[in-house]
Amino acid sequence: MLSWYFKTNLLVRIIVGLILGVVVGLIMGPQAEIFSPVGDILVRSLKMIVMPVIISTIIVGAGSVTPSQLGKVGAKCMGIYMLTTAFAVVIGLFYGNLFHPGKGLELAAGSVTLAPIPFNETSFWDVLIMVIPTNPFQAIAEGDVLATIFFCISMGIAISILRHSEDERIKNAGDSLFYLFEGLAEVMYIVIGWVLEYVPIGVFALIAVVFGSQGAGAFGPLGMVVCAIYIAFATHVLVVYGGGLLFFGVNPIVFFRKIKTASIAAFVTRTSSGVLPISMEVADKELGVDKGIYSFSLPLGATVNMDGTAIYQGVCALFIGFAIGEPLTFNQQMTIIGTTVLASLGTAGIPGSGAIMLMIVLNSVGLDVTPGSPAALAYAMIFGIDALLDMGRSCTNVTGDLAVTCAIASSENEINRECWSNISK
Repeated sequence: MLSWYFKTNLLVRIIVGLILGVVVGLIMGPQAEIFSPVGDILVRSLKMIVMPVIISTIIVGAGSVTPSQLGKVGAKCMGIYMLTTAFAVVIGLFYGNLFHPGKGLELAAGSVTLAPIPFNETSFWDVLIMVIPTNPFQAIAEGDVLATIFFCISMGIAISILRHSEDERIKNAGDSLFYLFEGLAEVMYIVIGWVLEYVPIGVFALIAVVFGSQGAGAFGPLGMVVCAIYIAFATHVLVVYGGGLLFFGVNPIVFFRKIKTASIAAFVTRTSSGVLPISMEVADKELGVDKGIYSFSLPLGATVNMDGTAIYQGVCALFIGFAIGEPLTFNQQMTIIGTTVLASLGTAGIPGSGAIMLMIVLNSVGLDVTPGSPAALAYAMIFGIDALLDMGRSCTNVTGDLAVTCAIASSENEINRECWSNISK
């Protein structure tokens, strides 16, 4: 009976759910609150998968990088990828603070309590120290995101060292642990797929509640979010990538012209991992990068380089803070930078992963997205337009993978300059 639902494109279903939620909310007004339990199911489902996703994907991501790859080229890749991700979230926070998306929504009006935000009296150095957990199991149980990420990265690197030991017994132990977490990651991808099937229904319910209480006034803040994020995307691509390429002796204008096939494919498909074969073809045929460089840097970038997603985290976190009347403090914004850079090491390059990562970032700054809370309503508004934002951030991610790959190849003199002699390509 429901085959028509599951056979319909997920993006189409989410858009239909968003539109229906807006219409029903405007028609029913405050009575749309009756849909709140339907939306709460989506929020609880997303919270259910957060910690398992962090643990499995980050350990697998860190465990996939071999010790030998952490040499000169590997260090350059990791260093530049993490640096550009930090720049990306800073740019996102800059435009978020500039545009103030969500300000005036007052989603917390009439609410009894708000989620506690514990950073007002905590120094930045205290936050850095608290990244190291005294009890990792307690950190996982309590949802301490930064501490959990730090522990998982450390564990993943240690597993990688075990897997490449010359002692067969130790190597087998490392492989067993790696495959265990890899299996858990694959299981979580399936569970994520199930949750995403429910997203259109949950989005309909939550958006209906928002527009039922806010009316047509909710359109402006959502438009401001889209505007701020896409301006941030353009700034990051032109300034960070363009400037970085110039620094490494690469013509950015020619570069952007040559990678258009991969960038457009990422924009349409909304996945950076899915267009990896296209990216590798572009790096080989169009950019003239040596296979030894791009065969390592591009798969690594599809796992750890999430600049578009980082921009999204910065703007959307500020939107939710403004929307519930609790603008994020400086220390909270610094925490967002740290969480985003670390969490990007295991974020899957698949459609919808940015919205799940946003839940992780919100938890790290005390914005607990509990069912029925103002933060949950603001989060639902973001989820409703996530597909539109996902296209831009996937395109930015893939552009960044190729930019870093080209820059590193140029610095190592592993690039065929003959491919650049005909700039009309």
